[in-house]
Amino acid sequence: MADTPDDNREGALWRSTGVADPASALREWFVREVLPLESALVQYLQHSCRDANEIADLRQDVYVRVYEAARKQIPRPARPFVFTVARNLLINRVRRERIVTIESVVDLDALDVAIDTPGPDRSAIAREELRRLQIAIDHLPPRCREAVVLGRIEGLSGQEIAQRMGISEAAVSKHLATGMFALANILYGERAEKKS
Repeated sequence: MADTPDDNREGALWRSTGVADPASALREWFVREVLPLESALVQYLQHSCRDANEIADLRQDVYVRVYEAARKQIPRPARPFVFTVARNLLINRVRRERIVTIESVVDLDALDVAIDTPGPDRSAIAREELRRLQIAIDHLPPRCREAVVLGRIEGLSGQEIAQRMGISEAAVSKHLATGMFALANILYGERAEKKS
């Protein structure tokens, strides 16, 4: 069998390390360093992979990539390299799963799939609800309003609100509770009165 350019390069690399038969040395390294990691690798793949049916294929893909990389240079130590290869393989598979072909996007119009954007009626209802909420917030006592806006709209923590308002966290909690109760009464108490 004639040597290919890759075989010559690989042989030269291994000869420079003093190894007579690079293929057998590579196989010995693989059996000694990589195969004992199989149970840990399978456990990692089971934990990280959604489809249990793919684990054997993934394990084999990891072995192929590790072996091919080791033909150029044996990674030392082997364990972190094997698990890095496995992690990168899983990431690449997830990325490929997320890719949507252009053909499938073009066909969405033909399927008459509902669009997520709200219609004009839902937009009008949402604007009306926001207007009612703004009016309700405007009717709150000033300190309650400030606490509700900072906590529920701007998303600040009780400690951050206390610092901004210059009050204790207990006072913030009291203002928030009072403000939210008043908002509920303004917004939902009206509807209850209209129904009766």
